[in-house]
Amino acid sequence: METQVKVPIEIYTEATPNPATLKFVINKMLLANENVEFTSVKDATEAPLAKKLLERDEISGVFFANNFITITKSTSDEWYELVPEIKEFLRSYFIDQKPVFTESFKAQKTEGGNTVSENDSDTVKKIKEMLDNHVRPAVEMDGGAIQFKSFENGVVTLIMQGACSGCPSSTLTLKAGIEGMMKKMIPGVEEVVAEEG
Repeated sequence: METQVKVPIEIYTEATPNPATLKFVINKMLLANENVEFTSVKDATEAPLAKKLLERDEISGVFFANNFITITKSTSDEWYELVPEIKEFLRSYFIDQKPVFTESFKAQKTEGGNTVSENDSDTVKKIKEMLDNHVRPAVEMDGGAIQFKSFENGVVTLIMQGACSGCPSSTLTLKAGIEGMMKKMIPGVEEVVAEEG
């Protein structure tokens, strides 16, 4: 009988620009080159880890990307009160090798968001490429994501997720950073607006 070697789980936290969110970085790949956000237990039926976290009263959002989870708190509790318990829960969850997502969830993850498709117009392709190459690395460092939703009549609509959702500085990032860059580099873009994830 083979014995399964359990890899030690390392977890550390990083602050985000959004005081209501904290980034939990894990030495394990959770969702390579994709991201997903859950804001209710009902939405997390195919994400057992997110469901367990959202069952806690003090947590209102769980965002997965690469090797981190950004957690949004719903209470006035201070992070220093919540972090030890959340870290211990996550550590135990991963040591026990419980699933982060169900097999059917993994199967249904398809192209979307910033992935360029053959049906995209040239302008939409440029917008998605800019988001993927220039915006994604920066916002992932802050524990969030910005996804393309639509481009109509010169207006780019983006979805803010993770730490970007509800962040006080996200409007500045959106208008001064992303909108300025897109207006300068992509003909036809007149404005960039955000929707919460």
